[in-house]
Formats: sequence, structure tokens, C-alpha cells
Amino acid sequence: MTYFFETYGCQMNSAESAALVVVLKEHGWVPADSGEQADLVLINTCAVRATAEQRALGRIAHYAALKKSRTFSLIVAGCMASRLGRKIGADFVLGTHERNRFPAILESIKAGTHSIETDEKPVFSFSPLHLEEGKSRAFVPIMHGCSNFCTYCIVPYVRGPEIARDPDSIYEEIRILGDRGVREIVLLGQNVNSYRWEAVDFPALLEKSVGAIQGTGIRWIRFLSANPADVSPRTIEVLQEYPVFCRHLHLPFQSGSSRILAAMNRRYNRQQYLDLIASIRNALPDITFSADILVGFPGETEADFAETVSLMEEVHFLLSFMYHYNPREGTKAFDLPDRVPDPVKLERLDRVITLQKQHTQTLLHGRIGATVPVLIEGISRKNTGELLCHTEHEEMVVVPGSPASVNSFATLKLSGLRGNTFYADYVP
Repeated sequence: MTYFFETYGCQMNSAESAALVVVLKEHGWVPADSGEQADLVLINTCAVRATAEQRALGRIAHYAALKKSRTFSLIVAGCMASRLGRKIGADFVLGTHERNRFPAILESIKAGTHSIETDEKPVFSFSPLHLEEGKSRAFVPIMHGCSNFCTYCIVPYVRGPEIARDPDSIYEEIRILGDRGVREIVLLGQNVNSYRWEAVDFPALLEKSVGAIQGTGIRWIRFLSANPADVSPRTIEVLQEYPVFCRHLHLPFQSGSSRILAAMNRRYNRQQYLDLIASIRNALPDITFSADILVGFPGETEADFAETVSLMEEVHFLLSFMYHYNPREGTKAFDLPDRVPDPVKLERLDRVITLQKQHTQTLLHGRIGATVPVLIEGISRKNTGELLCHTEHEEMVVVPGSPASVNSFATLKLSGLRGNTFYADYVP
């Protein structure tokens, strides 16, 4: 029996897909080259933005049409499955709290019944291992769900409130990943830095994670995504103390306007965000930042938008994930008045994209000539004689080399740029 996955959305979905693949392999399934050839197609969906849902719905429709010409099973999993349930029309719908049903679904598919009966109430549980084989980087969920209820966000409704993972299972997974050749781990959570399990808070978890990688080949640790409201002084101290934590931080700010941040229920204002950036830079002068930026929130004026632009100018992010507001039914913002017209949202989005491209290029050009450690993660698709690498700042680098060097660290001198990708030379 063969399977094929399509995964959309955040890194949490990627980790959860990897965990489901582990279950499939334990049950004797093997990967197919495409969905058109597989006995099972699983689409792991995202519901955060309407565009993500539309993309997934298009793929679901494609496979539904394909089922008219050949027999296979279609599973829709993830946040959209939690939001829409049986309305999706797949053979099986696997919400974010229903992963324990997956083995029973596999047995049902093998038996040809396409139905399972259970009286169990869906309860979220963490998988013991999230590993995509052959990858240098692994994603390790440490918590699930979100309790912030930002007014624009559907996540608390489709993933539920925050649930922390037992820290001992986190450390054990990290050790297993290290033994299997992983070189970098990313600790994941919808609001990762609000983690707490009994007396273990997020800074304590970070410190003990450093201990968990001792004796393994893991050299770098990152975490996603941090809410600025929950970055504690102790967290900054831990990052400063241990160089194993990559000097790059994704710190979404969404809007530069304190008025809009309050309407979003973000729990910090413009000045608090800028003060946090200053504190982190004071402790870690070589750090770079990326961010999420949301334009066109209901009631956003040109003056509010100008504050977003000025915050970008003040911080200079290396990268940003930029999008305009999409109404999500069920969120508090869905019923807010004063919606920004679509042409205005698109024009504002274009302006922040243009500005971010300028900042990215300025920062990258300033790095030419630097000597940096990189993790070699693969072979370039465009040129099989080149290796793909990334720095701890999440900068992409290509360098000539042999496939034997994949999954190792090297020291390179950044020689120039091709778009946003460095080319480099080895340092003797």
C-alpha cells in the first residue's frame, strides 16, 4: 500500500505530517511518487487564511475528480478539517485532535470499509516522534493550541487552548533525533514562549534542551513562533548564555500602530515591541529578526499604516511574512465595522513588500565578505554541482561541493549574491 502527502500551512503542520508518516511506515506503507499513483492521499490543511483554504479546496476537488477514474482513499487533515468537518467530502476527515484515530483509519482502508466507529471523544495527544527522514533540520512540537484569541485569528478555534507537552518526552525526542543524524532542531508552538509544564517554563525548557543535545550531532536550536508579549528577560539571558541558539528570531509584530494592536488583542503596544527589540539587540548584537506583518485590519487608517512602515524602517527585518487581512468567520474581527477596501489593502501590501525587499537586500549586501558557519542541507536542483546551505540567520547559501558533504557543517566566506541567495567559498 502506498501513500502521498500534500502539506500546507505552518511548520506545525509539517511536523504533524512527519509524525503521521512514521505511523504509516510502522504499518508497512511505502511512499508513492505522486498522488495520482497512491493508494492513500492525505492533504494536511491550514485554515489561518482564506487563500490557504482555497488552495487546499482546489486540491481536494482535484482528487475527488480523480476518484471517478481509479480507486484510492482521500484523507483531509489539519486545521481546515477541524473547522469544516464532514462538509469537506473526503473519505476520512482527521481534525487536529483526532490523530489517535489514524491507525484505525489505516486498518479500515486495508479492509476496504472506509468507515470507523468509535465512541471516544477527540483528545489532543503529542506524537512521540516528528522526523522527515533525510532532513538535517527537525521540527519538535512542545505545545499545541493558543489561548490568546487575537481578534483576527482562527487558530484558537480550530486547535483549541494551549496544551503543553511533557518536557521529558521533548528531551527524549531531541536525543533520538540527534542519534538519527539531525543537526538542527526547531521547537514549535503556536505561542511557543508561553510554554509551561508544572515548574518548567520556557526559559527552563530551553536550558534543559541544551543538555539534551550533549553528545549528539545537533549544533543549532531555534524556536517558532514567539509572541512579543511573552518574551521574558530570563529567555533573553538564556539565549545570550548559550551560543547553540541561533542568532535569528522570528518575532511577529503584525502592526506598528498601538491602536490597531489593541483592536487585534495583541497584548503589547508599539513602544513595548520596540523596547523588546532593543533589549534583545543589546544582549545579542549579531541577531537578525523576521516578522509577520498584517495590513488592512478593520479600521486601519493611512496614519496607522504609516506607523507600520516606520516600525519597519526602525527595526530593519531581514525577512517578513506579509499579508493583508482576510475575514475569518468565527473570529471577533469578522464582525468589526470599517473594513478596509480590497484595493487599499492590496496597495498597502505592495508598499510593505517593496520596502521589505529593500531592507533584505541592504542587509544581505552588508554581509558579503563575512565568514560564517553553515549547515549543508542538500543539493541544488538548479545545479547538481552546488550544495544548498543556510546560516544561523536563515540566509540561504550555495557552494560548490560533493553530496558527501550534505548534513554537515562548514565554514564559508560569503562572496556575492544571486537574488537573495549567497554564493560562497570554503575557508581553509
